[in-house]
Amino acid sequence: MTTIQIESLDERTFRVTVAGQSVTEHRVTVSPAYHAKLTAGRVTAAELVKASFEFLLQREPNTSILRTFDLPVIGHYFPEYEKSIQERFG
Repeated sequence: MTTIQIESLDERTFRVTVAGQSVTEHRVTVSPAYHAKLTAGRVTAAELVKASFEFLLQREPNTSILRTFDLPVIGHYFPEYEKSIQERFG
């Protein structure tokens, strides 16, 4: 079983620890505008980051996820990302 821990470093930056067969640590940033675009403010930025990692983990192992990135980068690799997240929180 994989667990995802989210730690807020400031209002835009999060440390994400993913523990599965191996443990990885990631630093993710999300702007308030992008957070609003994807969730319309329905969930916190931390919840958005967690949902984004759940999305990623359905598609690749935690060892393949970038260690540092801005949340919109996911859409460059997975074009369905934004629509999937918007539907989840819609």
